[in-house]
Amino acid sequence: MTDTSAHLAATTRRPGAATAVIGTALNATGRVAPALAGRLALELWRRPGGPADVRRDERTVHDAARRSRVGADGEVAAYAWGDGSRPVLLVHGWGARASRFADLVTGLLAAGLSPVAYDGWGHGDTPGSARTILEHRRVIAELEQLHGPFGGVVGHSFGVPVALYAVRDGLAADRVVTISGMSDFGYLVETFCARLGLRPPLDDELRHAIERAFFAGDTGIWERFSAQPMPGCEALVVHDAGDTVVDPVQAERLVSALGATARRVETGGLGHGRILRDPTVIATTVTFLGSGRA
Repeated sequence: MTDTSAHLAATTRRPGAATAVIGTALNATGRVAPALAGRLALELWRRPGGPADVRRDERTVHDAARRSRVGADGEVAAYAWGDGSRPVLLVHGWGARASRFADLVTGLLAAGLSPVAYDGWGHGDTPGSARTILEHRRVIAELEQLHGPFGGVVGHSFGVPVALYAVRDGLAADRVVTISGMSDFGYLVETFCARLGLRPPLDDELRHAIERAFFAGDTGIWERFSAQPMPGCEALVVHDAGDTVVDPVQAERLVSALGATARRVETGGLGHGRILRDPTVIATTVTFLGSGRA
């Protein structure tokens, strides 16, 4: 994909004139060539908009990690902290990187837990275009072999459906924390289309394009990668009431989908990203994970 396409992908995450122009162009294309519009929308949807940098306040924690490379071609940047006992997996969100968990890493280390994280494709120090949840699952399986079994897993934003699917698929974690996450996998498409102002038929075309491009036409992915009960696993669902990226309604749906072992914690004034740096959220998460299996 060209640099121009990557730039266009970034504009879809910044509301403004450029986003409106892209939406208008896709709507016009969709009227005469719906499948083509769906494929064009897919190329924007799957791009995080350029690797995020390590922030100044994350640098010390980031530099303290033991680094490795995992994945089929050794392309995925992975990080580990602590002495390896009581490992916890951290899965970052869309457009972010593992270093965004810096404050949580510090809290987990202080409680005697050993955080493990990785940068998804096209994020942080991992090159390439974004990959599917299935490919994330394979990386998580490799990390489990190297560092696990994990007593707990934390997902933020898009990292939530990744983490939940991994647990349902056999990741040996008895505690899961979702932060600013979505319950419905299709929500990723809905919000993308809404941000661009796309007509309802293009929502369907984008879904079809995703099914064909990444999942061999499997129409069941929207249910498969949405939240479902996880017997034997407790969940803490953390979400801010003012989150403008992922609607707090998704937190309600997460609790409902995960069942009786799920507990919700609602914050105020933290939004979608700052919630990862809030001391109370950090303390609540650490306490919840630390009370799991030794």
